[in-house]
Amino acid sequence: MNTRQLATRYFAVALAVAVTLPIGGCATFFAGKSTFGDNALVSADLPPIATDTLDGNLENARNHFRNNDFGYAAAYYKQAVDMSPGNVEAYFGLAASYDNLQRFDLADRVYGQLLKLTGGSAQYYNNMGYSYLLRGNNRQALSSFERAHSLDPENETVASNIQMLSAGSDPLAGQPG
Repeated sequence: MNTRQLATRYFAVALAVAVTLPIGGCATFFAGKSTFGDNALVSADLPPIATDTLDGNLENARNHFRNNDFGYAAAYYKQAVDMSPGNVEAYFGLAASYDNLQRFDLADRVYGQLLKLTGGSAQYYNNMGYSYLLRGNNRQALSSFERAHSLDPENETVASNIQMLSAGSDPLAGQPG
C-alpha cells in the first residue's frame, strides 16, 4: 500500500469516527460497540477515587486497554494520573488510550506532560511516533521513531516500527479500529 493509499485509509477512518462519535462525555457508539467496551449499554461510571487505589486503577486500566476498551482504560488511567501526578506509566497509558480513541487533542496534552516528566525518553518518542502514525502523518511518525532509535538503538520495538514504516508496509493492518 503506497503512502497516498495509506493516508486515504486513515483519513476515511478518522472521518468515520469523527462523524459517529459525539464529543460529549457519555458512552459513544461505533459499529454497534461502545468506546467503553463491547456492550453498548455499558456506561463509564467508575468508583470514586477515594475508594480506589493507584495500583487498582492501573490494573483496571491495563486490563481494559488489553481488551480494546479504550474508554474505560482512559478513565482508569485518568484516575491514576489524578492520584499520582508523577506516575509515568499512568500518563503513557492515558495518552495511548486517547490515541486509540482518536482523541488526539487530549493525547497531545498528555504527551506535553510526559515530555516534562521524561525529558523525551525513547518510549516517549516511540509512542509519539505511533500517535502520528494513527493520525496518518507517516513522515512525522518516522522522525519520532528515528529519534527513539537514537536514544535506544537496542530497542526492538522501535527498530521494527522504523523497518515497517520505511518499507511502506502498513504497521496497523489487522489492528482493531
